[in-house]
Amino acid sequence: MASPATTVRNQAGPATSTKPNTSKTKPRPRRPNYNHIHRNLLPVEVHPLPVLIPHNPLSLVAIALSYLAQILAPPTRPTYKGYFSSATSSIHITDAETIRKLWEMGFFGRGNLSRSEPTWLENRKKKGLTAEENTAQRRQARRQQKQERARKEQEEIEQKIAEESQQNGTPNGHLNGVLSENVLKTNARDLSDIASVLESASGTATPQDEENKENGSLHEFHEWKKAIEANGIPTPPPTSTSSDASHAEGQPMKRLQRTKTVRFSPTIEAREFDLSSPIISPIKSPGSAPLETAKPEEPQVQENQEHLNLSLEEAFFLSYGLGVLDVYCDDSDAVLPPSSLLSLFRRHSYYPPRSLSVSAEPDDPFMLSYVVYHHYRSLGWVVRSGVKFSTDYLLYNRGPAFSHAEFAIVIVPSYSHPHWADTPEHRKLVENKTKKTWWWLHGINRVQAQVLKQLVLCYVDIPPPLAGEEKGKDVDIGLLLSRYKIRDVNVRRWTPNRSRD
Repeated sequence: MASPATTVRNQAGPATSTKPNTSKTKPRPRRPNYNHIHRNLLPVEVHPLPVLIPHNPLSLVAIALSYLAQILAPPTRPTYKGYFSSATSSIHITDAETIRKLWEMGFFGRGNLSRSEPTWLENRKKKGLTAEENTAQRRQARRQQKQERARKEQEEIEQKIAEESQQNGTPNGHLNGVLSENVLKTNARDLSDIASVLESASGTATPQDEENKENGSLHEFHEWKKAIEANGIPTPPPTSTSSDASHAEGQPMKRLQRTKTVRFSPTIEAREFDLSSPIISPIKSPGSAPLETAKPEEPQVQENQEHLNLSLEEAFFLSYGLGVLDVYCDDSDAVLPPSSLLSLFRRHSYYPPRSLSVSAEPDDPFMLSYVVYHHYRSLGWVVRSGVKFSTDYLLYNRGPAFSHAEFAIVIVPSYSHPHWADTPEHRKLVENKTKKTWWWLHGINRVQAQVLKQLVLCYVDIPPPLAGEEKGKDVDIGLLLSRYKIRDVNVRRWTPNRSRD
């Protein structure tokens, strides 16, 4: 329980302001629901059978009916089209719907105009227009601001005139076309000052003449003031110039310096504004309509210039592994079967591509990379290219939209079969292909440590070549892939300060 002194101190303390924050903040756009967008791990449609309930015999009937319906009328399987490009050694997907499905269901491919996800068209729509169009929009916005500012100034002037008329006791601020006495006195004083300034600026009067004129102007002003007070009708004050005096005395007229004569109206009226008239007059330019009648041009429909690039491994996995991709060659309209795709991709895994006369080898770069790709895809990982971090692949748990990659894969060929050591030529070939240094390993490991990824060395055991494979004949792809074996080795960077135990 708090003491009385503490209670008084708390009551006498400074009051905290609980005024709510009235500043309007722009609401942030809602984040997409990636769990719903990427709910399918692969671009395949699954049609499950009904649930089997052991204690309910009718569930067996439902399963049998569903199974027979799918056998008699099998559901259509969606297939996508891709075009092989020999110039880039990749497969191009140009259909917008196919691009979206392949990305949302498995994160396949990369946009040729984007970093990863093909979002070039969306970014162009958000970014908007060219520099000239942005300039035109800014000018239009400034023109509207000026019109709004002029409208407010007009309202302020009208309000000021109404207030002055109420203070002077007249409905419109002037009686019988004549302003109030105070206004006339002020304006007359200003006119006399302006006239004296103009006469002194002419440069023909002497200091004595200026003094006489000063006294004369004051005398004339007093006479004019008396006439105004007596009759209420303003008359211009009589003015005398040096030329009139010379004519009166009969003296020859002297040549005076020409000066600009300014005449002021004796009646000063309040400026009236017509609300119906435009505040800013339209400026016409040759060959264009007035600004008031100009209409904004309709935005042009942006054409999608982006396509999806599939790597050779991704395309072969979709074509052979899942059977959802039809690949067309760039010089023909025929769909390439998986056996032809395998031969084509193996030749294009070299640079420059090999010819058909060269026999395929078991350690072709495409064979090694596809075996590793197929292995990790079958385990449920999302496999992406790891060239950004000096590795072959990156492994994502669910995909790039959910988290960063956890593992970085480096493919290391292993020639452990006795076939690769039976002759000196084979031993020399193996030595040249497996020659690595510790500096290479430490460099890659250091890069992965900086980006918080674990380095995995994926050893692929290279089998001896098959008889049909050396002659370039078609072989069973499943049998060919089953001859490769994979071993994973997780490598961590050891630091003395963090690993003293």
